[in-house]
Amino acid sequence: MDIVILAVVIAVVVLGALGGLVVGSRRKKQLPPPPPAAPDITAPPAEPHVGEEAETPREEPRRTIEEVDLPTGAGPVVIEEPPAAEAPEIEIPEPTAGRLVRLRARLSRSQNALGKGLLSLLSREHLDEDTWEEIEDTLLTADVGVQPTQELVDRLRERVKVLGTRTPEELRALLREELITLVGPTMDRTVHTENPAGGPGVVMVVGVNGTGKTTTTGKLARVLVADGNTVVLGAADTFRAAAADQLQTWGERVGAHIVRGPEGGDPASVAFDAVKEGKEMAADAVLIDTAGRLHTKTGLMDELGKVKRVVEKQAPLDEVLLVLDATTGQNGLVQARVFAEVVDITGIVLTKLDGTAKGGIVIAVQRELGVPVKLIGLGEGADDLAPFEPEAFVDALIGE
Repeated sequence: MDIVILAVVIAVVVLGALGGLVVGSRRKKQLPPPPPAAPDITAPPAEPHVGEEAETPREEPRRTIEEVDLPTGAGPVVIEEPPAAEAPEIEIPEPTAGRLVRLRARLSRSQNALGKGLLSLLSREHLDEDTWEEIEDTLLTADVGVQPTQELVDRLRERVKVLGTRTPEELRALLREELITLVGPTMDRTVHTENPAGGPGVVMVVGVNGTGKTTTTGKLARVLVADGNTVVLGAADTFRAAAADQLQTWGERVGAHIVRGPEGGDPASVAFDAVKEGKEMAADAVLIDTAGRLHTKTGLMDELGKVKRVVEKQAPLDEVLLVLDATTGQNGLVQARVFAEVVDITGIVLTKLDGTAKGGIVIAVQRELGVPVKLIGLGEGADDLAPFEPEAFVDALIGE
């Protein structure tokens, strides 16, 4: 019996050992391959450092500047200077003689209706009261003015009655003669720039805002330069930012010297300096552009009187030109009255006369102030300011 038990125990032990071997072989894992050997990297030489192991600096021979090799092949370094600003080219203005004749076609386009209307009415077979009233209305519509209109109609009535039969040529000659008389052929229309006491002639230009006053001053400088005068421009319109720049541009185009002050500065001071420099330079004329101002602003008008008084401390004023916009009609006469009270107007400049059919303002403003129209503006061109010539003006009114 004992032998049997021993045999069973041995069998169990043997079976257990075999079972452990089988299970162990199943659980055994494949080992991963060994990592590759690290590549040999040559470390960069260590930077020299301060310490006990630092290498002692070696002494090397110094080279002079002559021994140093400079780069070859490169040319000398050239520093380009910015181009100097070119001086504006000096223009040669057109001669003033005959300008109005050249511009007559432009004037005729705007004024021809007046002359043709009068000729048409005068050519009627029977000149009754209704016809004469139409003639009066035509003249009044053209801003000739009440008194001048009445004078012209009375003279025409008398001469037509004496003439009897009326051919178109006779009527044109009659109307031309009477209109020239009304315009005033004997008035002195010269822009005076000769100071009897010596020194430059001084011209002050005044007017309300928007009449083209600064532009007229610049164009007037061209007129004087065209007649052989040297000109100094005084930019006394210190209230409008662009006025001095605009006047300077006009001056540079014809070689005129300009005197200007700070924006918002005292206009009387600028005018004084302009006359002073004009005397020092022995210029022929000094043109002073004043600020545009409404005739209803008492303070501004008083300031204009101050500018006049200050200028006269340097030299007498030879001309005070009032610039009027011909398109404003009768309102221009109101402006003229107020300016005349402050600064003693000596001449009228009518601008934009090519843009209105009311050319009769020439007659009306002369009658109102008792001073002549000396210049008229007939366009935007630089040389479209012309000395006023009564005969050429009337010829433009009635046509060929």
